[in-house]
This record gives sequence, C-alpha cells and structure tokens, in this order.
Amino acid sequence: MNARQINTLIVDDEPIARKVLREELIPWPEIVIAGEAENGREALLQIGRLKPDLVFLDLQMPVMSGFEVVRSLTEPPLPLIVIVTAFDQHAIQAFEAGAIDYLLKPVNEARLEKAIGRVKSVLHRPVEVANQLAQIASLSTPANPAKSRRVVGRNGADYILLDTDEVLAFQAERELVWIITAKQRLLATQSLRAIEERLHESQFQRVHRNAIVNVNHVRKLSALSSQRWCITLSNSLQLVVAKRQAHKIREMLQW
Repeated sequence: MNARQINTLIVDDEPIARKVLREELIPWPEIVIAGEAENGREALLQIGRLKPDLVFLDLQMPVMSGFEVVRSLTEPPLPLIVIVTAFDQHAIQAFEAGAIDYLLKPVNEARLEKAIGRVKSVLHRPVEVANQLAQIASLSTPANPAKSRRVVGRNGADYILLDTDEVLAFQAERELVWIITAKQRLLATQSLRAIEERLHESQFQRVHRNAIVNVNHVRKLSALSSQRWCITLSNSLQLVVAKRQAHKIREMLQW
C-alpha cells in the first residue's frame, strides 16, 4: 500500500449522505474508501475487519449511535475519528472547544479540507489518536449522556482506552506514571499532575505525592502509626498514606 494512502470508512445511516461524502472526498486521492457502514453495529464490525486509519462517523444512527461506537473502541489499532453531525451550532462549538474534528451537514468544502489537514497532522501519532477518542467518548448531549471519562494507557507500541472505573490507582515512579488495573499495569501518557487535573470523578483521591487511588477499590485501611496508614486496594496493592488522607478516604467511604 502506498504510504500516502489513508484507508477510510464512511459510517452514516443515510445512503445519499455516504454517496455525497464519498464524492466530496474525490479531490484527495490519498483518502481511499475501504468500506461503508449504515449503523453503529456494522461500523464496529467493519472497523474490526478493515482496520481503517480514518472513520467519518455520523452521530445519530439507529441500532447504535456514533458515541456508542467510539465508547466501544478500546483495543488497538485505534482509528482516527472525524465526527459528521447535523447538530446545531451550539453543539459544534462544544466539540470545537475540545479540539475534536467534525463536519457539519451539509459538508462545507473548506471545512472538509481543514478536517483532512488535521487528520494528516495526527494520523501517525497513536497517542494523539487515542487521546482524541477518549475526548469524544467523554462528550455528552441530552440524547447521549456521557459515560466515565476515558484514560489512555500504553502497552508497548499499543495505546488502550480504559474506563475510569477500571482504574484502581495511578502511581508515579520517577518520570514514569503507571495506570494500575485489576489485571495489568499500563504506562500513562500524561504526568500525575495532568491526570489529577483532568479527573473530575469524585472517587479519585490523591493519597500521596506519587499516588492517586480510586476509593471504590479500597478494601482495607490499617494504622501503621499515629501519623501513617496503609491502604489495601482490591488487587492487594498496598500504599502508605498520611493520616489526614486516610481519614478523608474513610469519610468518603462512610466507614
């Protein structure tokens, strides 16, 4: 395959919309249409089969919405998503604030060119692709309430999306930050401070300068001394914390 080619999947429940977008992409020969899908469930099957670099994804579809498709994408390789939507301008402004690529129906040629430019700029940067998917998965609309914020973890060359509920703790070791789950440790793509600033879920608590824990996974609190406590998580990981932090967690759990 030519290195300049971008294998692309078009997902829209309206055949005419897929046809129009396909024709509008003709000026960009590097955009190779590998397939089409008419609903979210078919989109997931096609993504698994075709492994596209890029997906133009409608949000409002029967069977499974575009948001649900994105939230179902967890395993690499992760495609870059360009949202196609008929939402009003207020919704588009919210998407744009999150630096998320979108096309407003009917598609404007200049806006399409801009979106393709963004695609090219991040296509071979897997961490940025994963972070973009995590942002989309965290969006909400009245018809699509947001799920938990996604977290991006690295396993070798692969980037994996996790729901925050899966995360037991974030633990820093010098310049590295580990995401601790029940079954594995993944490298985080951000610093502990950046992670703390992005997490708005109340169940995450900073217990040490090198650790943030999910209090829903705390299974035991043990006093080591008058000033130091030990927290045991659901995977048996133990962390030493200050008395003040331990008591704060205890209050949150209503122990």
